[in-house]
Amino acid sequence: MSRPVQRQPQALIVSSDAAEWASGVCDCCNDMTDCCFAFWCCPCFACKTTKQFGQCLCLPLLDVFGCIRPITMSMRVSVRQHYGIKGSLCSDCLCSTFCVPCVWCQMAREMKDRQLPTTLGDIIHR
Repeated sequence: MSRPVQRQPQALIVSSDAAEWASGVCDCCNDMTDCCFAFWCCPCFACKTTKQFGQCLCLPLLDVFGCIRPITMSMRVSVRQHYGIKGSLCSDCLCSTFCVPCVWCQMAREMKDRQLPTTLGDIIHR
């Protein structure tokens, strides 16, 4: 026999303040630990950040095959859309091509600052 629902799932509410990035692309020094990690070993830092966002750990390693970084750009677009951040595909492409470590630091800072669940599993287990 099924049990009655005690509490309905609550909607994830993102405030109107969530329309901008919490920090800029060049604000890497706001978190010196992540900044150093991303500077000295960007592929490892990118993999760690991707895993924290709920995606495949090795996904950023596909970026090493070209000058345009499709995975970095895709992750930036995904983080931006997940948190309701304003932006454009053009700016995501430019930042992801010319500022790779800074972009990964920005995404990591954003996830830390928001501290919102990023995957369905996080929402269910809380």
